Amino acid sequence: MSPSPEPSDTTDPSALGDTGLLTIDELSAQAGTTVRTTRYYASLGLIPPPERRGRVAYYGDVHLARLEMVRALQDHGFTLQAIERYLTSLSPEATTEELALQRTMLTSWTTQPPERLTRRQLDKRAGRVLSDDQLAVLVELQALELDDDGARYLVHAGLPQALEMFDLDLPLESMVQATAAIDRHMRSLADELTEILRTQVVRPFRAEQHTPEEAVRMERTVSSLRRVTLEAVVVGFQRAANEVIQRSLRRR
Repeated sequence: MSPSPEPSDTTDPSALGDTGLLTIDELSAQAGTTVRTTRYYASLGLIPPPERRGRVAYYGDVHLARLEMVRALQDHGFTLQAIERYLTSLSPEATTEELALQRTMLTSWTTQPPERLTRRQLDKRAGRVLSDDQLAVLVELQALELDDDGARYLVHAGLPQALEMFDLDLPLESMVQATAAIDRHMRSLADELTEILRTQVVRPFRAEQHTPEEAVRMERTVSSLRRVTLEAVVVGFQRAANEVIQRSLRRR
C-alpha cells in the first residue's frame, strides 16, 4: 500500500465559505470511526488525499463514502489488503451516489460482525460446558468457526438457535443434514435473487444519469428490499411447508 500524506486538523470549514467540507474529526464522527483509524486508513491510501487549503486538510462526501465502503467490506471479513484491491478496482471518477449504492449492495445482511471468543467465554455464552462433540456439531452447523489462531472461535449469527437444538430430542446428525439442506437452498436463492437485482434494478439504474435525490431514493429502496426479502422468504417457506402437509394428508 502506498502511504498518503498525513492530514492535519482544523476547526471550522465554514470560515472558508464551504460548508460541504469536513474536518477529520467531523469526517470520523459521521463515518463512525475514530480520528486515529481515519488517519490510518488515509496513510494506507484507502481514501483519497484531502483538499488542502494552506496547511489545513478538508474532506468531503467522497471521503465519507469511501470510509463507509471500508466498513461494509470489513463486516464481510475483508482484510485491509483485500479492501485496498477492491477500492482500486473502482473507477476513480465514481460519484458519491455511485459509491453509496455500491456500499448499500455490499452491506452485510447480518446485524453484527462475528465475535471472537475463547473456549471458556464460549461456555459462558452457552450457559453450559460444551463437549468437543458439541463444538464439532456447532462448527458443522456454521454457528461457529475456529479462528486462525486456533485458540478462539468466531461466533456467527444463529448460535442461540444451534444451542437450542441440543435440548431437543433429535439425533445430532439430523440437525447437521437439515442445516446443510437449508444452506444449500439459501445459497441458490441468494444467487438467483442477487442476479435479478443486479440485472433488473441496479444495472438499468446505473445506465442513466440521476440526480442526487434519485440516487438517495434508490439507496433506500435497496436497503428496504432486505427487510422485504427476508419477510418474503419466511412467508414462502411457511406456504411451502403447509403445501407439504396438505399433500401428505391427501395421500392418506
